Amino acid sequence: MGAMALLFGSLAVFLVLGVPIAFSIGLAVMLTIAANGQLPMMIVFQQTYQGLDSFTLLALPLFIMAGDLMGRVGIIDDLLTVCEVLLGRVRGSLAHANILASMFFAGISGSATADTAAIGGALIPAMIKQGYDEDFSVAVTASSSVIGPIIPPSIGFVLYGSTMMVSISALFMAGVVPGILLGIALMIPTAYMSHKRNYPKSTKRYTPLEIIKTLFRALPAAIMPVIILGGILGGIFTPTEAADIAVVYALLVGLLYYKSLNLKTIFTCITQSAVSCGAVLLIVGLSYSFGCLVAMTQIPQAISEFLMAFTSSKLIFLLLVNLFLLVMGCVMESNAILLICAPILAPIAAMFGVDAVHFGVVFVLNIIIGLATPPFGMCLFIATGIAKIPLDKSMRAILPFCAAEIIVLFLVTYIPDICLFLPRILGLW
Repeated sequence: MGAMALLFGSLAVFLVLGVPIAFSIGLAVMLTIAANGQLPMMIVFQQTYQGLDSFTLLALPLFIMAGDLMGRVGIIDDLLTVCEVLLGRVRGSLAHANILASMFFAGISGSATADTAAIGGALIPAMIKQGYDEDFSVAVTASSSVIGPIIPPSIGFVLYGSTMMVSISALFMAGVVPGILLGIALMIPTAYMSHKRNYPKSTKRYTPLEIIKTLFRALPAAIMPVIILGGILGGIFTPTEAADIAVVYALLVGLLYYKSLNLKTIFTCITQSAVSCGAVLLIVGLSYSFGCLVAMTQIPQAISEFLMAFTSSKLIFLLLVNLFLLVMGCVMESNAILLICAPILAPIAAMFGVDAVHFGVVFVLNIIIGLATPPFGMCLFIATGIAKIPLDKSMRAILPFCAAEIIVLFLVTYIPDICLFLPRILGLW
């Protein structure tokens, strides 16, 4: 019990002091081992290496790079045009287009922050110029960006699957319906506010020929997720190999179709992907030593005994997990939550009879909602920075959208078939 208190207490202290998350984890582990006196410090280095020695994790930098490349070639403008064609006659059309574009871009990048930067950079200024309130524009962009890590390919599912030894293919397919539900749920408060505030709708009419040309122009964006998921489901390649294919496809589209890529842009993408992934992988490696120490000190067993003494109900357990992760998402970075909490909570969930894929989707849904929730939601920060408005104004505006996402979270939590029926139909789980 003393080791558990020291491990989590020191981690909390380091985080409060502003120590980077990876170093906070590593220092907490080393401090606990040193205080114990019976465990070798070599555990830290062995487990860190073991955590990074994973073929599956190669998908992480490759999906990041593929999304970055596709975001730079000009595909965002084409996606936004398609969304305008589909939703242009709806009140608040640009806000709805924002959400739909996030759903499309989710099938390319798998990253919420990339979605916020790419789509928000283009749409937030355009929405403000057309008469949308600044805080509303930020709220729509930040809340819809979190769809990115749910609709495959998903960086969050790659991390969860590789860490918890759950089928990434099954997680990918399990995220499709919840991702669509998130988009629909966000359109409800968007429609209500758009009518209440009399936001504009597009007056431009498209001829059938213009619609066909617009859809054809954006065809490369639609083909990419089809190639990735089709190849995985058809057994042609693994998720990691799919990430390789995604990078090659993005390069070919940028060089031959859009003709907007050059060596400088490609080198920039490689550099930024390496930096972004390096920060995450450092947390991944050190979290393995953290997880090893957690297992050795029997923390999951202690927590499970406490919970089972408190309740034997799977429904109550899932409620407590949701409340805990939503609160954690308000104050902590999503990848850190996943790598620290998943190894503790997933075994307990198994004891309560929760399906592994179902729990993975619920877990990732929780932490990606945290990317938009105040006060420390990363997507909220990025969107607010683009609009250049006070953060407290954005915090108030995003609350109805966060509420809509939490409703979807609880639907997925208590109706497992929402996320499980696709993997089961396809024989993935």
